[in-house]
Amino acid sequence: MTISLYHVDAFTDVPFAGNPAAVCLLPSWREDRWLQGVAGEMNLSETAFLVKNSDGFDLRWFTPKVEVDLCGHATLAPAHVLWQQGLAKPGEEIRFSTKSGILKAVLRGQDIELDFPLKPEEPAEPLANLLTALGVSAKYVGKNHFDYLVEVNSESDLRQMAPDFKLLATVKARGIIVTSRSAEPRFDFVSRFFAPASGVDEDPVTGSAHCCLGDFWRKRLGKDEFLAYQASTRGGVVKVRVTKDRALLGGRAVIVAKGEFLA
Repeated sequence: MTISLYHVDAFTDVPFAGNPAAVCLLPSWREDRWLQGVAGEMNLSETAFLVKNSDGFDLRWFTPKVEVDLCGHATLAPAHVLWQQGLAKPGEEIRFSTKSGILKAVLRGQDIELDFPLKPEEPAEPLANLLTALGVSAKYVGKNHFDYLVEVNSESDLRQMAPDFKLLATVKARGIIVTSRSAEPRFDFVSRFFAPASGVDEDPVTGSAHCCLGDFWRKRLGKDEFLAYQASTRGGVVKVRVTKDRALLGGRAVIVAKGEFLA
């Protein structure tokens, strides 16, 4: 049986930017070893697997090395595929059943808005290798149950970082968020995200990191809506709106390839 497979660039409206994800539509669940093998074969930061259920879709995410509990761009990507391929109605929300509970996607004009749980951080002592591996001085260090968050002094410091990924992989966390105020007035803040321990040295645009960043910058800027830029080589724009214990993440996506998986 052939399986539909899509290559989607998320958090961008042009090809070859944003964060690429593979989207695999399955008739039923395959064994975990197969899912991980497909993700390794795709060799993208995330591969999303979907199976239709009575309420929407079951959704799981795999990096080339591990399964993860929450991913933004690989939720935006399948939502875009489902609407573009006529597998979901444009006026209806899509409900994804995941390891992080029910996640919802709706269309807001040309944008897709994801309803995600807020993931606040708390002040934390940096592990011995963290700042050394990043090669920066920290203005602030925090941690939630997924990631470390490191605030640096300027966007220039953030953009010039060249982490030691081998050393950074020894930090016990899903990933490391680095952030600062934006030097460009259009954006409220900028960030980068590193996850070598999860098989992704630098993630181009990390939706789930903004579940932490939205709360972090809400406390510092005194507002709850933001336009954010993730300053990776590919780059991507994330709209963030914080309401109670939810982070609403907005963005666009582009299908750049479609095929069939034969294995």
